[in-house]
Amino acid sequence: MELGSLLKQARLEAGLSQRQLCGEEITRNMLSRIENGSARPSMDTLRYLAARLGKPVSFFLGEAAVSPNGACLTRAREAWASGEYTAALEALEGFRPPDPEGDPERGLLLTLCRLELAEQALREERLPYARSLLDSAAESGKTTPYYTRELERRRLLLLARAAPEERAGVIARLDGGELLLRAQEAMASGEFARCAVLLDAAPDPGNRSWNLLRGDAAFALGEFPQAAEYYRREEAVCLPRLEQCFLRMEDYKMAYHYACRQRDSGK
Repeated sequence: MELGSLLKQARLEAGLSQRQLCGEEITRNMLSRIENGSARPSMDTLRYLAARLGKPVSFFLGEAAVSPNGACLTRAREAWASGEYTAALEALEGFRPPDPEGDPERGLLLTLCRLELAEQALREERLPYARSLLDSAAESGKTTPYYTRELERRRLLLLARAAPEERAGVIARLDGGELLLRAQEAMASGEFARCAVLLDAAPDPGNRSWNLLRGDAAFALGEFPQAAEYYRREEAVCLPRLEQCFLRMEDYKMAYHYACRQRDSGK
């Protein structure tokens, strides 16, 4: 089967329209010409399309273009799919570059495995190891065209946790709104310390959502004076929270003060 026909078949099997497959990299007209055989894609374009279809480039080029590292990549791919990230890295140690067909997938697998292992290391509070993995992920990311902006954002978010001393520089490269969303996810899943770290990475004391969430994280961690500080910034909507903070601190005078204010405000 010709390359264009293979692309069309893979696109239909993936349930994608031509416009969906094109994304922002190529035009629909160009894809149509490739699929009907009137144009041939550059290797960069073919790699882009293959990545979006979840296929190796060799699938579209035929047996003659199959990577000589195929067996190594297959083992690494299978280990990755099973969540055995260390085993996948070990399999990739047998990879022998240069390999124009296999190099991009190798770079992607290395990067993905290192990001997963870095996240595991952070959960185990092994910060230096996590930092080393994240630095390696940045290097392997440079070797593959499949390294997306989303993967780099994920790496930076992990780096903000692994290297607190560099947090300010890392955060300058991130979007504060994204951090707030991730902090909300962490709070919802009961990861209160992670929620606090994400919020502290992008302080926004003028943002009501930030103050409420940071106060909730501090309260959940038993840091009641800090929680009261955040809640007081949004006092009008935090009277019940403030009453609970002062009760936990055994400051019954202030707890009574906020209980009375709730009564007077009808809240």
